[in-house]
Amino acid sequence: MPYYVYILYSEKFDKFYIGQTDDVTNRLHRHNSGYEKATKPYVPWIMVWHTEKGSRAEAMQLEKKLKNLSKERIRAFIKKYQ
Repeated sequence: MPYYVYILYSEKFDKFYIGQTDDVTNRLHRHNSGYEKATKPYVPWIMVWHTEKGSRAEAMQLEKKLKNLSKERIRAFIKKYQ
């Protein structure tokens, strides 16, 4: 089963959120509907980047690496891999 790593962006708050899931469409909906406590204060979110990984372990590994990047490095990553 494929898993996805994604980056969301809140234009209103200039904030990024990085996560992983097996259903990116449903996950974005959950973030924008206020179901996720960590992202609820920053709605609306837009999906600015995502990629597919072969397993949850691979997705979690990439998610962890991306979460350690600064805001500027996240912007550069998105620009490079869009």
